[in-house]
Amino acid sequence: MTLSLHSPLPVLVRDATEADMAQVQAIYTFYVTRSAASFEEVPPNVDEMIRRYATTLERGMPYLVAEDQGEVVGYTYAGPWRPRSAYRYTVEDSIYVAPFVQRRGVGRALLGGLVERCTELGYRRMIAVIGDSANQSSIALHRAMGFRQEGVLRGVGLKFGRWVDVVMMHRALGDDSRPLPDGCTAPPFPDIEG
Repeated sequence: MTLSLHSPLPVLVRDATEADMAQVQAIYTFYVTRSAASFEEVPPNVDEMIRRYATTLERGMPYLVAEDQGEVVGYTYAGPWRPRSAYRYTVEDSIYVAPFVQRRGVGRALLGGLVERCTELGYRRMIAVIGDSANQSSIALHRAMGFRQEGVLRGVGLKFGRWVDVVMMHRALGDDSRPLPDGCTAPPFPDIEG
């Protein structure tokens, strides 16, 4: 029996470890070098990916990977949306899926896990900043997971010799009728811009 290329891939979504960062770096390198999904132009090395991973954990934020038969096939994490303290209950997601498993449910499993974890931590909103309005897979994934498109910033990036858009999407986390986050477990981010 031959599996369709679009058959769901049963993956294990789990907390990332430092040992996963070499595989994470390989996935990210694909997007940096071959797409406008990331506006980075030079792929970071494994040491830099470990530093970014550690920063995410230091902030108390989730960093998840999807694993298939011992191989990392995608990853996602949350970071602060903006540094000023009034934004401390809003996060931004980042998600990347290995190109050979796209359209197999890996992104949905990862983003679903991230949304659940951030909701449990008490965050109220999640923002998606999607590189390239032609990135219909990411836009469709976010829409399927309850994100609403809020706008398009036209031609704000220059990559591969062309001007690239950014698509802004967002969704609520949990019930909007929740009281103000008195005692919320979400850590405040420092107001670094004073």
